[in-house]
Amino acid sequence: MIYHIVGEAAMALHMAFILYVALGGFLAWKWPRTFWLHLCVALYGLAISIVGWICPLTYVENWGRLRAGQEGLDQEGFIAHYLTGVIYPEDQLVAVQVGVGAVVALSWAGLAVLVLRRRRAAAQDREPDHTPA
Repeated sequence: MIYHIVGEAAMALHMAFILYVALGGFLAWKWPRTFWLHLCVALYGLAISIVGWICPLTYVENWGRLRAGQEGLDQEGFIAHYLTGVIYPEDQLVAVQVGVGAVVALSWAGLAVLVLRRRRAAAQDREPDHTPA
């Protein structure tokens, strides 16, 4: 039973990681300090895609599933097993990766605009009021 839980937990963490890679930049709009975490996660996700590494969570999920008597993931990993051919067509993987990159870039650009607006508003609030009484 514990191995089944390990496999399921690794799958859930993996999905959360992928969602955070794609959408975590938008969380930084509300909590700007999370940008640095998202930067690290997005760069790691990019490296996995470019280099073709297998994410450590794939190994954990396979370990748990195989010990629970279940089938492991495809050799290509989590994305190939759960997303490619299920959420989007197999021949669209590169387009999806480019799309995710565009969403991340858009979220970071939006964050930059929000941070600049907040800084300008804060600077204006600190300026003394020079209107005649």
